Amino acid sequence: MLTGEDFGRLFETFERTAFRLETLAEYDVEEEREEIARFLAGEDMGPEWDDNPWVRSMTDKGKSVSRVHVLRSPLSDYLRYELAAYPGNIAAGESIGIIDRSEQQADGLPDHDFWLFDDRDVYRMHYTPEGAFVGGERLPDERLAEYRAYRDLALARAVPFGVYREWRR
Repeated sequence: MLTGEDFGRLFETFERTAFRLETLAEYDVEEEREEIARFLAGEDMGPEWDDNPWVRSMTDKGKSVSRVHVLRSPLSDYLRYELAAYPGNIAAGESIGIIDRSEQQADGLPDHDFWLFDDRDVYRMHYTPEGAFVGGERLPDERLAEYRAYRDLALARAVPFGVYREWRR
């Protein structure tokens, strides 16, 4: 199981593509707590929200970063915060899709998060019940076809974030 900087290195070393499936309604990320409080108070979120530097550090190298977030309306405060940050991720080059279980089917998708790097390395994400990251478990190569199929299914069912945002207005 990879944690901390070891897991973070995966985003520096992948060569072409990184895909994430997100499934939780709440993530407990210590580094985000102050920012979430500012968001919920209606404060200015700063320039990083206009063009996410973490995403930009990958896409500026020609790498593709994408995700599908499986969620359910009504949105938790955390999800409202996270979705409000997505336009900055998109501006930095990330492709983001949404599957809202209150409006769409998500049958056939796993009930857990994962990252798929370069179509060859898949990491199942593990979290505490409160949503704190425990670590990423590299799954054996025999599971690659299964997780590629999950990615393809999620991408086929997802609504582009911009369309989803218009629906929610």
